[in-house]
Amino acid sequence: MKHLKFLLIAFLMTSCGTIVNYDYEKSTDFSTYKTYNYFDDMKTGLSELDTKRLVRVMDKKLLAMGFSRTDHPDFYIDIQSESIVNRNNSSVGVGVGGGSGGGFGGVSVGIPVGQNKQSRVLIIDFVDETKTGLFWQAISESSYNPNASPEKREAIFAKIIDKVFAEYPPQQD
Repeated sequence: MKHLKFLLIAFLMTSCGTIVNYDYEKSTDFSTYKTYNYFDDMKTGLSELDTKRLVRVMDKKLLAMGFSRTDHPDFYIDIQSESIVNRNNSSVGVGVGGGSGGGFGGVSVGIPVGQNKQSRVLIIDFVDETKTGLFWQAISESSYNPNASPEKREAIFAKIIDKVFAEYPPQQD
């Protein structure tokens, strides 16, 4: 029983957090990149206000990492996202059965438990248009509440961005 409780807690802790996957061009010298900007034609998949919140959070994080935003950058950033509804297929079944004289009958009803969960996939690309093109990418998936307050949304973006840049620059072999 103790093991079952431990597994349940471990599952809940890992299933509720932000998942981030990284990829990068192996030949990239990350130390050469000091300035950035965003593509003018980004289609983020977010509302205009959420896009502003995300860019504000990213600017703050990148500034803290020693980068500066300029009109003639070393690389550009592209942001894309998609909302995903994870269907909840959990249900509780109620059944009634009976029979007499060799006949059988029954009724069963499934009652849904819980709600569908929404998550957001966020893709952040670093692109060097003069050299290698795409040289670094982070893909995160996290829970998403479309009814959250603006302050809560910005706080969530800050947590996601902290996790996204936790492994930047990548440790190259």
